[in-house]
Amino acid sequence: MVSSSNTAAAVLISLAPRTGRWSRLAHLAARKRLGAVSALTFLLLVFVAVFAPLLAPYSPYVQDRIDILVAPSAKHLLGTDDVGRDVLSRVIFGARISLYVGIVTVAIGTTLGTLLGLVSAYWGGRLDMAIQRLIDAMMAFPLLVLALAIMAVLGPSTTNVMIAVGIVMIPGASRVVRGSVLSVKEEQYVEAARAMGAGSARILARHILPNVFAPIIVLATLAMGRAIMWEAVLSFLGMGTQPPEPSWGSMLSGYARQYFEIAPWNAFFPGLAISLAILSINLLGDALRDILDPRQRGFAG
Repeated sequence: MVSSSNTAAAVLISLAPRTGRWSRLAHLAARKRLGAVSALTFLLLVFVAVFAPLLAPYSPYVQDRIDILVAPSAKHLLGTDDVGRDVLSRVIFGARISLYVGIVTVAIGTTLGTLLGLVSAYWGGRLDMAIQRLIDAMMAFPLLVLALAIMAVLGPSTTNVMIAVGIVMIPGASRVVRGSVLSVKEEQYVEAARAMGAGSARILARHILPNVFAPIIVLATLAMGRAIMWEAVLSFLGMGTQPPEPSWGSMLSGYARQYFEIAPWNAFFPGLAISLAILSINLLGDALRDILDPRQRGFAG
């Protein structure tokens, strides 16, 4: 009996942390319902992107010369486009490009912006002034104009879209991280680490970066929604993903625009996918900000 009771106690102890984590997640989901719904929506988009070949009823590239501009029906749930391609299949495969562009773009912009913000705020002086004047110069241009200028140099392609949009996102990320580091580097634990002989690299990695990681996560989440929007805009202008690759933005551009009045489903469903992705990611970012920012916790409803 003693042995069995000890075993049961051990099982309960081992399950306690997991139960605690699930209860905390349930509490956060109940407190932030919009955030929970947006997180599930984003996970659904990721699921669709990963398993697109299994979910799509047709190939997104195959043209059917018989079923051209067919309205939504049992055969084609979202209809077909001007060359007979299944709209549902292209929307499903378009999630792959949009999420891929969003993730890579955020990785480029947030990483480089974080590095510039860390270096600028920590060392200060002339280095800070030089970096901030560069950031000011980049922010002086409208974002669309700057992105189009970069695309004009690099040429239209999905890879160049990620590079261009990533560069456009660097100034905002740098300013946010710089402001956070300026407040953290004056804390007593940073001064104590410096007094104990810790080097700059160790202070940045062990004491400053972990304490500004929460705003970086929120920044990256919100930036991903903007990256998807910018990819759609550049593809719509013919500077992004090129045909016949299925992209939500490219589905709204080219010759397809000539048929929107007689076949509105060609514009409605890609636009709905873009709006749903951006809305879910932005709401998720707002929820993460309220959860991770201690100043917001007392006001979270």
